Amino acid sequence: MGKMPDYLLRNLGVCGRDILHRWMGTLDYKIAYYDPNVDPAFPGSRRRIYIFWHEYITFYLYQRHHCRLAMLLSKHRDADILEKIARLTGFGAVRGSTRRGGAEAILGMMKQRELDWHLTITPDGPRGPRRRMAPGSVYLASQLQIPIIAVGIGYDRPWRLSTWDRFAIPRPGSRARTIPSPEIIVPPNLSKAGIEHYTCKVESLLNRLTADAEEWAEKGYAIEGECNMQPGPKSGILYFARRRAATQEPRSDAE
Repeated sequence: MGKMPDYLLRNLGVCGRDILHRWMGTLDYKIAYYDPNVDPAFPGSRRRIYIFWHEYITFYLYQRHHCRLAMLLSKHRDADILEKIARLTGFGAVRGSTRRGGAEAILGMMKQRELDWHLTITPDGPRGPRRRMAPGSVYLASQLQIPIIAVGIGYDRPWRLSTWDRFAIPRPGSRARTIPSPEIIVPPNLSKAGIEHYTCKVESLLNRLTADAEEWAEKGYAIEGECNMQPGPKSGILYFARRRAATQEPRSDAE
């Protein structure tokens, strides 16, 4: 099968973007921070690598569009439409894999330094195994000296596809929850053994945060410090405006 014509690819991308925004726009989003400053939507956030499992890619595509994020996508034709959707929603895209053909993909992501963009990777993609982390994210963090943020995401009893990642489709109007980690600092120039060690540690943390977010979404209980989550960079502006308003001392009539 040949390459899809550009006009058809664009039309499918536009349809995919519109469906994504309409569907995901019905959900009830909340976020619980260990450190709110790690959110790429917040003004002045420094460059980081954001990782989450492949099955929840629609969450980040909807919630963090136009937030200076470059997404690593497979070179397979299956990802052509996803790349178009990502670019139409304000993401950058780098084609490659941290498992196969990784050197080219990593080189492409390193070039993003010039743009001062964040990087985002689904570390079990593009073909699994599900929720098993490839070492590419840790290697990048070590070489570029960029912190990793592990992002746990969960929907309330989503529909699941019979794909390798059991891709999650949230029910319209249901709860969506996310818990991002604090910064994970990876030492520079790690050896192969060091990369394996940190990969296991980060994988364990990401699985724990994902399980916590899924339980939170399913049971719907309140978490101390939870916030409503807004899509796009306006989320950061709204958050800091509310925080300033909450901490500002009342003005006297004499002022």
